[in-house]
Amino acid sequence: MSDRDEHIIEAAGKCRIVVRDGRVVDVGTPQLDDCPLARRFACPVREMTPDAIRENIEARIRSFGMCTPEREVLAGPDFVLFGASELLSGAIRQGLLDAVVIVSDGAGTLVAKDPALIQGIGGRMSGLVFTSPIPEVIARIRENGGVVLDPKTAAIDQVAGVALAATLGHRRVAVTTADAAEAVAIRDRFPEAVIVGVHLTGISQEDAALMAGTADLVTACASRHIREEAAKTALLQAGTSIPVFAMTRAGKAIILAKAEEADRPLIIHGARLPVEGSQSPAPLC
Repeated sequence: MSDRDEHIIEAAGKCRIVVRDGRVVDVGTPQLDDCPLARRFACPVREMTPDAIRENIEARIRSFGMCTPEREVLAGPDFVLFGASELLSGAIRQGLLDAVVIVSDGAGTLVAKDPALIQGIGGRMSGLVFTSPIPEVIARIRENGGVVLDPKTAAIDQVAGVALAATLGHRRVAVTTADAAEAVAIRDRFPEAVIVGVHLTGISQEDAALMAGTADLVTACASRHIREEAAKTALLQAGTSIPVFAMTRAGKAIILAKAEEADRPLIIHGARLPVEGSQSPAPLC
């Protein structure tokens, strides 16, 4: 096990943040000027500045222990209606999936089958680039039925995570990834896996086309290229400010299952995609 306690996150406009020993030690320059989702955080980011983003991350550390041994791993209510963790936890509840391969600070890649665990980890986690193992977090995940890929290193490897899910006997598996090449590798090795593209702000046009042609669900984040490429062949769009596109029937079924369990009014309307909302991240990149 590494002695280093370091976690690298991309959050709030794909700003690179480094957390060591429970403290924010570095905040980069955000790529966005405004994000409607960030304005709805528990600690809102109303201005995309390093100081505001630092304050948000420090609030996450205080409130649920992100990147520390106090990390809470369970959550109940949705944070947003069609977020990746909300869609996947809903698909578990609706019986469409057996398990989900996700990534957690302090644990890396893991297999989860409890909707509250999926939501507690994924709903609170921004783009995780690197993490180091935290034994208390790994133990908490295990207590709630999760299986960590590599407890000694907290490795992030979604291809290996799907392989682990298969060895555990899961057949209907979804996996999140922010990397188009990794999505292709998963599809080549595990054709039946449900692939969810996440944290795609700043993705190149070439990789956006590759992700849209490979994944079942794609979150647009603040990517202009994803909006353009995914909309060409998407079967369904959920949301308008930060859309999620269903690229396959499996992805469409997951969105519709989430719509079925929603406790708020919804509109379903035929349209040429993408449909833009009145508020979107700016600038799209």
